[in-house]
Amino acid sequence: MKLTGLTAVVALCAGAAFAEPIAPGDVQYSEYGAVEASLSGAAGDPENGAAIMVNRGKGNCVACHAVTALSDAPFHGEVGPTLDGVGGYRSAEELRGIVANAKMTFEGSVMPAFYKTSGFIRPGDGYTGKAAKEEDLTPILTAQEVEDVVAFLMTLQDG
Repeated sequence: MKLTGLTAVVALCAGAAFAEPIAPGDVQYSEYGAVEASLSGAAGDPENGAAIMVNRGKGNCVACHAVTALSDAPFHGEVGPTLDGVGGYRSAEELRGIVANAKMTFEGSVMPAFYKTSGFIRPGDGYTGKAAKEEDLTPILTAQEVEDVVAFLMTLQDG
């Protein structure tokens, strides 16, 4: 009996370690845009999340949001609200939904959907006159990168 129980625990842990990320099209949003399940199945890394937030080729969150904890990064924006203290008044599930696709929480938001691959309006190629391709795009952030950003945002407890 002990061996069977131990085998079951090892199998469950191994399954969690190799869990497939939730595909962008399969993300389940609550009525108010929260995403309950981790997109990657792994805990986020707050240090990597901070790096993504200031990376101009990735999240670039500071282009629109001021974040005192990231004051070493230049040119914080004022388009979006300051994120100071956001981990104290938003849950990880709410933040995950906002980062994945803010329009599910804030209709009409200009914030990009960082974990979305389809449903975009594309004007086509103005230089060649060819219509836009209808294939899915690559998400801006991976499932793990979304989790990393959420982990960093959850560290912002004081505002």
